[in-house]
Amino acid sequence: MQPVQVNPDPSSTGLDPKVAGLLCYLLGFITGIIFLVLEKQSRFVKFHAMQSTIVFVAIVAINLVLGWIPVIGWLISIILAPISFILWIALMLLALQGKMFKLPYIGDISEEQANKF
Repeated sequence: MQPVQVNPDPSSTGLDPKVAGLLCYLLGFITGIIFLVLEKQSRFVKFHAMQSTIVFVAIVAINLVLGWIPVIGWLISIILAPISFILWIALMLLALQGKMFKLPYIGDISEEQANKF
């Protein structure tokens, strides 16, 4: 899946939309929700805010649910941690480059929901 280079429309937050896209991922779903509430205009920023919210809520939920299972849950948590970190960095860098990288399944949902906000 190739990231799509876009020319982001201006952000209503006053920030460069690429920086706002990066900030959507900075604190996971917290900044995702903040930008969902604050952003009124830029589809680019709304998309990244929604994708950040969905991705990081899913990661936290998986860790909470499976982390309680002895051995298997712990192994999944140990494997998920570095994958989550790499995904976090990659999504921030792609947003900063002005690219809309849609994760499988989550990206389509994010794009659809971002258009509704």
